Amino acid sequence: MKLNDYVTLGRSGLLVSPLALGCMTFGQSNGWGIDETEAGRILDGYLEAGGNFLDTADGYVEGRSEEMLGRLVRDRGARDRVVVATKFTFNGTPGNPNGGGNGRKNCLRALEGSLRRLGMDHVDLYWVHAWDTLTPVDELARTLHDVVRSGKARYVGLSDVPAWHLARFQTLAELRNLEPVVALQVEYSLVERTIEREHVPACKQLGVGITPWSPLAGGFLSGKYRRSDAGVEGDGRLQRHKHPVFERFTERNWKVLDALLGVSKEVGRSPAEVALAWVAGRPGVTSTIIGATKRAQLDSNVAALSLTLGDSQRAALDAASALPPAHPYVFFEGTIQAMISGNTSRRAWS
Repeated sequence: MKLNDYVTLGRSGLLVSPLALGCMTFGQSNGWGIDETEAGRILDGYLEAGGNFLDTADGYVEGRSEEMLGRLVRDRGARDRVVVATKFTFNGTPGNPNGGGNGRKNCLRALEGSLRRLGMDHVDLYWVHAWDTLTPVDELARTLHDVVRSGKARYVGLSDVPAWHLARFQTLAELRNLEPVVALQVEYSLVERTIEREHVPACKQLGVGITPWSPLAGGFLSGKYRRSDAGVEGDGRLQRHKHPVFERFTERNWKVLDALLGVSKEVGRSPAEVALAWVAGRPGVTSTIIGATKRAQLDSNVAALSLTLGDSQRAALDAASALPPAHPYVFFEGTIQAMISGNTSRRAWS
């Protein structure tokens, strides 16, 4: 597979690259991010390789990511060639309850702000960045429908929402002839496979393309970190910017990394390339979001598309990272299903 082996984003006519360029690092603030020169090098490398899917958000680097991406795309005359996606949900004005969330007021305000920063009259994909736990699904569905009808977005997607939320949204859209979701953006990697229980089956059933973020688990799966008697060795974002939601240094994750390093040595490719190839090849995955602060990182990520893992290598990675048994999923295979089928062989028509 190559970066210019384009695929439709879910059940839509929008064609995107199998790797999307995440632009969260575009822009600098408090020691975070890269300057415009380096961002331009990374974008040029991505475009030269055939990439066309650019992903940002209104809150990335306090809006600087959108501003920088807009300038870079405009300077290259690439607007019609690329698919530009941005997101809304997070609050940029503390103290204002309607300055964030997924209600109609904030959605429309946020979209206008994003278009202004990007210097564009529309985005190709508008994401709901996260579930706010409050906004009714039908309000969100109608709002996003209106956004597309207004011409300010071509398609809409959800990110970091419960599977039931996605299923209800898509069902309402189908019943009421509203704009459907074409993609779901969620965390997915060898150390974070929770979406396989509900989200992946839902997306396959509902025609939604999965766009994983953090396929390298914040750099943990790059192999830059090691256990030692003193704790953790290796310098990177996970050490400098610790966050309880993204705790990677667990005993289970170290075991997954050990298996990854073994496969990496076997195939003669970097751990990052192996981990990315594993995600990109999973069922339901349409386009995986990659991030880079250096051109060399981008080149390594793109090279992962040329790696085909063997059955035994995938089996080793799958076994090391497998989700623990949990209810009610244990009812969907093995003994319980045999009790349901009467020990007969059954399969769905396809």
